[in-house]
Amino acid sequence: MNIPKGVSLNFSLTALAAATSMLAACSGGSDAVSDPGTPPASTVTVKGVVAASALQPGSATDPTILAGYYQGALVCVDANNNGKCDSSENPVTTDAKGNFSIALPAAAALIADIGTSATNTANGAKVGTRNVFRVTVDQVKEQSAGVVISPLSAEVARQIEANTSDYATEKQNLATRIGVPVASVLSDVNTVTGTTQSAMLTEANALSNRFAYAITKLDRGDLYPDALAVPGGDPRLKGLSNVTALTANTAETRTAITFAQSQQAAFNVEGIPRYDHVFVVMLENKATSSILNSAFAPKINAYLKAGNQLTSYYATGNPSEPNYTALGGADDFGISDDSQWNCDATGANAVQDSIPDNTKPGLASSPFAATCTQAAAVNHNITGKPNLFNALTSAGLNWRTYNESTNPGQDLRTDSVADAAVTAQDNVYAPGTMAGNATAVGNAALTLPMPAGLYKTKHHPGMAYQNVRSAPEWGYSNRTLGGGQWDANLKNSSAYKIPAGYDADQLGTDLASGNVGNLNFIMPDQCDDMHGISVKGTASGVAGTASDCSSVANNVPNATGGAIITRGDNYVDYLVKKIQASPLWKNPQKRVAIVLMFDEGNATSGLNSCCGWNVANSTVANPLKQNADGTWSPDTTVNNYTKGNRGHGQSIFGILTNQANAPKGISDSDSYSHFSLVRTFQDMFQLADPANDASYMNRSKYTEKFISANILNLPEYAGSSDTHFDSVRPTNHAFVIPASYTQKQSADAAGAAQLGADASQVNVWSVKK
Repeated sequence: MNIPKGVSLNFSLTALAAATSMLAACSGGSDAVSDPGTPPASTVTVKGVVAASALQPGSATDPTILAGYYQGALVCVDANNNGKCDSSENPVTTDAKGNFSIALPAAAALIADIGTSATNTANGAKVGTRNVFRVTVDQVKEQSAGVVISPLSAEVARQIEANTSDYATEKQNLATRIGVPVASVLSDVNTVTGTTQSAMLTEANALSNRFAYAITKLDRGDLYPDALAVPGGDPRLKGLSNVTALTANTAETRTAITFAQSQQAAFNVEGIPRYDHVFVVMLENKATSSILNSAFAPKINAYLKAGNQLTSYYATGNPSEPNYTALGGADDFGISDDSQWNCDATGANAVQDSIPDNTKPGLASSPFAATCTQAAAVNHNITGKPNLFNALTSAGLNWRTYNESTNPGQDLRTDSVADAAVTAQDNVYAPGTMAGNATAVGNAALTLPMPAGLYKTKHHPGMAYQNVRSAPEWGYSNRTLGGGQWDANLKNSSAYKIPAGYDADQLGTDLASGNVGNLNFIMPDQCDDMHGISVKGTASGVAGTASDCSSVANNVPNATGGAIITRGDNYVDYLVKKIQASPLWKNPQKRVAIVLMFDEGNATSGLNSCCGWNVANSTVANPLKQNADGTWSPDTTVNNYTKGNRGHGQSIFGILTNQANAPKGISDSDSYSHFSLVRTFQDMFQLADPANDASYMNRSKYTEKFISANILNLPEYAGSSDTHFDSVRPTNHAFVIPASYTQKQSADAAGAAQLGADASQVNVWSVKK
């Protein structure tokens, strides 16, 4: 039919339902696509495809996503907006190439209801869980006889609702976000090529997972919002035993989720919005009291004020390795030292990848020891346990670690070594003030050879996990980080052969190209992360002069002097400015965040168990395993598990985002831990389901609700005086501290314990004011 320009074709849902019912009476209700028949003159025929994507596992680089179509999907006008094609809505069924043809009274918004009887031709498999994609009426009009229903079309529809926006704006925004021409972004991904197809497939895969999760929430009747996103606290706790009554007093007011709510909730799991890229800058061994308002760290303090922060953030304790292991997979598995990842790895925990010792080609200078012993037999090679790295890859997302001052060509499973042929001038910084920046005053007379241990495997959050080191993408996803003191002279290396085309700053290269991970851990070397090591050089012919990396005269590890803090402060500033100068950060449609955090504080005594750590360092704690019937029981296979999980705080945690309309200056004083951060990342990248405790990694599932239900298997929590403080929650600022509740905190905290709620309860990850 010919439609005059400017005439609206929007029908009310009621009128449209009535019209489609009349059509059914005329046509006999057939849903076959092969012969839609000749439609009455008062209808339009909409033709198109339902496009699909599928992850192909096993890639040695970034995930491979295949293009295809959905065969056997239903297409209809969802007149009652219930997120499914009811029989009364006269759906048609897509053919083997995803084609559909549907007769309508007028151009209208459509959905594709993709049930478990449908087939994804991208991989030839039946659909594992029901999914629903939408297409707006504006797209139907625009694409005329070639409408493409896809995860990308559904995202435009969702964003129109989320932002109270319009089709043209959100179509352009989506194209800008993924970096493809606007003319291509809603086209059939099977018909485009090159980088445009790759970008569309990557986004389609992530969106498809989100929308499938939305329908899961809808079909099982979830309450809205997720319990741990409810202002005031988890309403499921009220009246439960084994929880602290004072902090479990939020009434249940939620109702069953609607189709529209489910689509928004899938992008805001437990109140944590989806981000495209997060950069976690890891710093070392400084408590809040050492950094907050310190004259030695004016730049970090300025970033804390410019962004948002968590002010009660806890680690497991000294030293580094258990903290990084916890950041990778929400447990330290009893590790309480910095021994190599092969230590006490026997039996079921035996190392499965090759040991990179100094007998291997190119590793003559390797410090790796094939065997090691400890005072306590604690396995350092974690096998069969979930972690962020594997979870991201399995979801078709990607990860990176960027490591400063690695030896050229070295195996990342080994510590870096000294190389006297690589030298640098001193890098001393004069302490600044809170009002101004520190100034470099390098001692040109002091020449420093590259020391051993600038890069340490103990500072890699994936190193302890066997299935991360064995992953196909391990070599590809571990990369270099520039800005090191010795970078300029790495070309003189004698300890390792420099590979052809070696790039000492892959972070810089990746930021320019946009080829970064969804989750990126940035590990400065032990001079720039405030850890400190022995670095002595020669000045005026006299050897033995210490650099600022040594920090203090006696050169003790975990240096606490002002010089090492100032050095780290300047390096953080260098990294933040580098990321913020990138096209990635400057793309307003991409959600990008920088996290500034420390692995642990610098307290040397006292236990401050918090937020999932083994309460009071109990000797009866065990990890839990889920049984076939869904119940939980102790997992006694982790040897000396109670040696770890101690609890230690507090340290600085800052969040910067590129979202111009995001709230700034927000401080969240609720108590969090490394486990909370792992849970947050699982929510942010949609790697878990709040309705399924088993989907959360290791101790990140230890919410108050989970603890209450499993108290007999968690005897360490039986004596908890404050289960809110001792349990895990995402870093969403949803908990409102009651007026009569004094916030528990560690002995080394910078200020007095908080009484009552924060001045503002705004989510620190929010992208809108």
